[in-house]
Amino acid sequence: MCEANAYIMEQDKEKLVMEAVDKVEPVEDGVILVSIFGEQKFIKGYVHSLSLVDHKVYIKT
Repeated sequence: MCEANAYIMEQDKEKLVMEAVDKVEPVEDGVILVSIFGEQKFIKGYVHSLSLVDHKVYIKT
């Protein structure tokens, strides 16, 4: 599987916001995350970085 986990970066700490993320869609005011189960979550922020080897998406608010 190639899904990732999404984290919000808070003062150099990771806070898990969604597991098994299949799609990351940037929109005007933030980012929409969609899991492999169809769950959707809107995060007001931007993609800060990706760690592809670790399957992590970092979002900064």
